[in-house]
Amino acid sequence: MLTRIRIDRLAVHARHGVLPQERTVGADFFVSLSAAVETDISALRDDDLGGTVSYAALCDGIRQEMLQPSALLEHVAYRIGRRLMAEQPRIVSLSLRIDKQMPPMGVLVDAVGVEIELSRGE
Repeated sequence: MLTRIRIDRLAVHARHGVLPQERTVGADFFVSLSAAVETDISALRDDDLGGTVSYAALCDGIRQEMLQPSALLEHVAYRIGRRLMAEQPRIVSLSLRIDKQMPPMGVLVDAVGVEIELSRGE
């Protein structure tokens, strides 16, 4: 059975950006995930975690990748998506969004970000 697992706005302080200041000081980011998961009936019927994907494992993978600095959020999002799909074979596809709070762009904006969609095999 196909189910959708969501993580909404996981908060991480990280050092992504093109400017040297962004790599030194860092910024607050929110990561959201929606993953299509091939869920075994054992998760639904028997309350068995082995039949689905652990939210904690997903959050840990996201957090670990977010802590590796990159210039581009596109690169970070792709790394996270590939890692989660490699570690969790039940994930069929995912949509991942990264929002960077209060970016140093010389204009007042709450957040900027990227959203990617990946399917197994991409």
